[in-house]
Amino acid sequence: MKILVCVSKTPDTTAKIAFNPELTEFQSAGVQYIMNPYDEWYALVRALELKETIGGTVTLINVGTTEDDQIIRKGLAIGGDDAVRIDCSPKSSLFVAKQIAEYAKSEGYDLIMLGKETIDYNGSEVGAMVAEYLDMPYVSYASKLDMAGNTASISRDIEGGVEEIEVDTPFVLSAAKGLAEQRIPNMRGIMMAKSKPINVVAPVAFADVSTVAKYDLPKAKSGVKYIDADNMDELVRLLHEEAKVI
Repeated sequence: MKILVCVSKTPDTTAKIAFNPELTEFQSAGVQYIMNPYDEWYALVRALELKETIGGTVTLINVGTTEDDQIIRKGLAIGGDDAVRIDCSPKSSLFVAKQIAEYAKSEGYDLIMLGKETIDYNGSEVGAMVAEYLDMPYVSYASKLDMAGNTASISRDIEGGVEEIEVDTPFVLSAAKGLAEQRIPNMRGIMMAKSKPINVVAPVAFADVSTVAKYDLPKAKSGVKYIDADNMDELVRLLHEEAKVI
């Protein structure tokens, strides 16, 4: 099975988020970056498990600059066979999807996997867009994936339950919690990753249909207020007037 796993770079969850004075650009100076956990822990690891059980190859693809090579190398250390980096700064979800799809179009992948979303934007957009560009079936929020020949049996989370799906390859899948368990690269994997190829590819021309107008930080959270257990009237007042939950 030939699998393509889309991986992206996101700020560490402990990073302090700030924007330029015009609120149009993220300030990345001093920010520690990691591989998006949904891409790494679930999509990539499940792809590697499939490779180990039924055979095949796992290629990583990233839309980014040389600064992304570090997170790509981590994916190779975990077990990816090789990687592709589309050499440009990611812009909109549509831009990223177009770059991935254009590369994948002629490569004959049986399965394209990515995390359900990135932890910085939480958009859940790229997977569906890639599938649309490639005219492939798309299954989102998968929490279980098994293969029997060319047919996949998939469980996906839906509101109030779980949906069971069967789909034939090729298709695109976004991974949710439960699809696999996180793997830590070992020393052998880290050493081998240094010699695995990263194929750098020029981006295709693309005119974005949307641009960022402005970013806003959420309002600062107020401190915790402690109410005496005997003062229920004050608790009700605060819940009604300040929290506005009753």
